[in-house]
Amino acid sequence: MAKKAAKKSSQPNRAAVADGAVPVVGAREDCPCGSGRRYKACHGRQAAHAVQELVHRPFEGLPGEADWVALRELVPAATVPLTLAAGVADGATGEVPSVTLATVLPLAWPALRRPDGSILLGLQTQSSSGDLSRDLADALTEALVTEPGNPVPTRRAAADGPRLQDLLDLAAPFVPAVHSGFEFWLEDAEAATGEVAASLERANASAIPTEKIASVPSAYWCGTPDKNHLRWVMTVPEETLLDALARLSAVGEASLGEGTKLVGSFRAHGLTVPVWDLPVEMTAADCEKPAAAFAERLAGALAAPAPLTAEERRARANLVSRQVTLN
Repeated sequence: MAKKAAKKSSQPNRAAVADGAVPVVGAREDCPCGSGRRYKACHGRQAAHAVQELVHRPFEGLPGEADWVALRELVPAATVPLTLAAGVADGATGEVPSVTLATVLPLAWPALRRPDGSILLGLQTQSSSGDLSRDLADALTEALVTEPGNPVPTRRAAADGPRLQDLLDLAAPFVPAVHSGFEFWLEDAEAATGEVAASLERANASAIPTEKIASVPSAYWCGTPDKNHLRWVMTVPEETLLDALARLSAVGEASLGEGTKLVGSFRAHGLTVPVWDLPVEMTAADCEKPAAAFAERLAGALAAPAPLTAEERRARANLVSRQVTLN
């Protein structure tokens, strides 16, 4: 009798979950919805299906889509002020002075609610739902109701939860500020001591020097010991962009000047990122004019109506062979 009573009391009340999200439990446990079936054969199947549905361009529709991709995949340390859509912060716990997107947070936290109530939202976090925009929106939603002074723990986003496109003001500009280190983690980095200061120093030492190019959109210079690079996130459809790059490569106009070379491209979150090798002495400032000139040549190549020649097709095949998918 005791066992039967215990088993009965462990069953969830159907009404208790009817109007809310079904909690995640072990695959072989009874489904919390009260159906009597195992979770993996009931709502767990829906959750698994949601995870498998990868959103190809999670930042599409957001201002600065290409910069979102760059900060997610290429830039070590950067922040961007975000503006919430009207009414999103109405149910927040206390005042929310500001919301700031950060490339990464300590311990890869999804978000952090600072003691003053402001929010840091981490971009370089693990995606659990297959839709990075939904995962970030879930972390932001949770941060709004987290007590100030606490991080937001990792959790699985609901399959029908809001996306960033639902929570942010889509008319607000997206202007990244690239940093040389992670001092933005702390409200007063200069006062850091002990393990906090040591942790910050280790993080800063691991960051590759990176700067944003001003003359063209969404291009980032980075410096390494052997050579420098320019990584330029472009929103032009991949096939069209590859054709244009092939046209320029075939006539020797794909470089950014002497000693530079277009070496391939990344694929990241539905966008293409051409990559150039640069001489180690070529700074971010040195890239400004060559990048602007290349943008003009690229515009002309994109507008070319003729089919690719045999030489251009060979150049295109070479570019395709050197593509790397980041996500």
